[in-house]
Amino acid sequence: MKDPRGRLLILLIALSVVSVVVAGAVYADLEIGYYSPENLGSITQPAPAKNHADAAYTISSFPLYTPELVPGEGRQDVEAYCNTCHSPSYITMQPPLPAATWEAEVNKMGRVFGAQIPTESQASILKYLESHYTPETRKR
Repeated sequence: MKDPRGRLLILLIALSVVSVVVAGAVYADLEIGYYSPENLGSITQPAPAKNHADAAYTISSFPLYTPELVPGEGRQDVEAYCNTCHSPSYITMQPPLPAATWEAEVNKMGRVFGAQIPTESQASILKYLESHYTPETRKR
């Protein structure tokens, strides 16, 4: 007579394989879609949501306010060099980062993304970020 634990293990493996096959079949069936020659290559839009007369909601416009960088020594280097690849407002959108993280970010911009930042400007940028955008120094 075989070990009952071995039979149970085989049964569990078989059930898991069957479950995966069934889940794959259901997913594949959902992904098939039903296309006709008239709608091939077109992107159909969902039906618009129906508004209810007694609904109470409003949608305001998206704020266009972009926070300014904090004035300080090195800001001009941040605006000049960081703006070549992305908006300097990326800095203001970040949570306050530790000085070591800012250093790693500035180094990554040069080494990985190829930003052409002179060494003295890199030092100025780091000093600016550490002076205004770390947990200890960020005012807003």
